[in-house]
Amino acid sequence: MNIQSRMQPSSQAGARPAPLYMSGFGNSFETEALPDALPIGRNSPQKPAYGLYAEQLSGSPFTAPRASNERSWLYRIRPSVKHGGRWTKIDKGLIRTAPCRDEADLPIGALRWSPIPLPEEAQTFLTGLRTLTTAGDADTQAGMAAHMLSVTASMQREYLFDADGELMIVAQDGRLRFFTEFGIIEIEPGEICVIPRGVVFRCELIDGPARAYVCENYGGAFTLPDRGPIGANCLANPRDFLTPVAAYEDSEEDATLYAKWGGEIYACSLGQSPLDVVAWHGNYAPYKYDLRHYSPVGAIGFDHPDPSIFTVLTAPSETPGTANIDFVIFPERWMVAENTFRPPWYHRNIMSEFMGLIYGVYDAKPEGFTPGGFSLHNLMLPHGPDTQAYEHASTCELKPVKLTGTMAFMFETRFPQRVTGYAAGLPQLQENYPACWEGLKKRFDPTRKDAW
Repeated sequence: MNIQSRMQPSSQAGARPAPLYMSGFGNSFETEALPDALPIGRNSPQKPAYGLYAEQLSGSPFTAPRASNERSWLYRIRPSVKHGGRWTKIDKGLIRTAPCRDEADLPIGALRWSPIPLPEEAQTFLTGLRTLTTAGDADTQAGMAAHMLSVTASMQREYLFDADGELMIVAQDGRLRFFTEFGIIEIEPGEICVIPRGVVFRCELIDGPARAYVCENYGGAFTLPDRGPIGANCLANPRDFLTPVAAYEDSEEDATLYAKWGGEIYACSLGQSPLDVVAWHGNYAPYKYDLRHYSPVGAIGFDHPDPSIFTVLTAPSETPGTANIDFVIFPERWMVAENTFRPPWYHRNIMSEFMGLIYGVYDAKPEGFTPGGFSLHNLMLPHGPDTQAYEHASTCELKPVKLTGTMAFMFETRFPQRVTGYAAGLPQLQENYPACWEGLKKRFDPTRKDAW
């Protein structure tokens, strides 16, 4: 197998060189692994350089407005029609796709799971993907699924693309390398990778088993939220998003290509690698982002802002201001508000919240919510700080405090999230989770304004 790319040297002797990236979000990029592989002034020349084939990959309808039109031109060794053939439906394992209504018989209520241990048996990206919740309807391109990913084995001459949605991979434990049609992306805990709908990739381990959360977005692509009165800076800045430079494989070895399409998994045999894009240009491509570069904005006087102030990426819906998905994080930050209950307040929400903890401690749930775990608070069901967090936040001295070494996130959607049979049957489901609020006692005293 011949892998060619423009890569930067690694600091580790004998290690694979670290990939190179291009900076910016939503940019129109151009990159080539061989000089002059990209045509100039046109997309589809009669005879592309190096005997390549020109091919367009469209992530939006041709007639979408320019601001939302997504497409890239790929110059590859073989056209994609040579990377397919007779497809065979195979067992989809524990992968589920919305609508998925009847698998679990859990009553409504707040739900939380402890971390799922990494398995001892070999699991690749495909076989190690387990669906936890589904929402909406993939066929109508609305909603999402939340998955847990455990990888203990690299994909060997195996490749995958998801036609049902784009994939956001949130690394939680261990590092992962994604070889995509557009180049190579590596992520570690605290970083995310987004692979657009239809893009072919394979996943490899870098230094041992890895675990990640995965959001499968059935709707419109993730984009940066508008900042509104915040202005031009802070939150997630476009320059911190990284897209890989072109890299390709020139391989004549037998391989298998898998496709997630219509909620099913299909496979076909290939005689070569489908990652054969020598050059490309456009704005439809995978990218990565380091969540630690997020610049939080918060209250510097009093009161607690809505969690939407921590939105990194949003997948919009047809209703302005209502997201198909918001990807929200709770990173390191200063807490300085005066005369204010600083943790998230108790609330009920029309959006449903799938939450995970990448590392550290989440300030509203210091006990029982551990890295690798996850929780689900569905629409209009109450939730908020546990008793310990409430008591501490209500009685502590309100001096400036910095939350350090923490990173939690939410996949928040306008649809109810339905728990899969797999997630409902996990031994890690915490049956006593609601007990975290049992210590919240009645304090009301109509004769005392200062009942505290």
